[in-house]
Amino acid sequence: MPVIDILDLPAVVPPFAPVVGLDLGEKTIGVAVSDLNRSIASPLELIRKTKFTEEAQTLLRLMGGRGARGIVIGLPLNMDGSEGPRCQSVRAFARNLLKLDDTLPIAFWDERLSTAAVQRLMTSEGDLTRARRAELVDKTAAAYILQGALDRLRSAGF
Repeated sequence: MPVIDILDLPAVVPPFAPVVGLDLGEKTIGVAVSDLNRSIASPLELIRKTKFTEEAQTLLRLMGGRGARGIVIGLPLNMDGSEGPRCQSVRAFARNLLKLDDTLPIAFWDERLSTAAVQRLMTSEGDLTRARRAELVDKTAAAYILQGALDRLRSAGF
């Protein structure tokens, strides 16, 4: 299955199957998961980047354990909406993941400022140490990305 538009996701993911959201960082992959109704996203896991095959196997194992049947990947567009080298890297990740499992529907979601928004929220909380924030930011950003996509689907009537 090729990468699809976010609005096509409900048509190809079975009812009551969660979807995962990914925030692909330089050193880690933040993973979030939706509930069965696809209305709430929650941070799930942080995958340390090593080799693509190991990362992908960890992700697919997490998805299998949760019964997740779709993926929303944050696309780091530039502020003017153009795509830079980081977008190319994210698209390459999706292509490589599809080579391992071509049945997974994958959609992209504009992630501009998601990490900054999450960091601002965590800083305002005040009770998190810098080390704890660093540990939480990527998987929380994945939840922020996934929640944005879920909210868009809900506003479109899905």
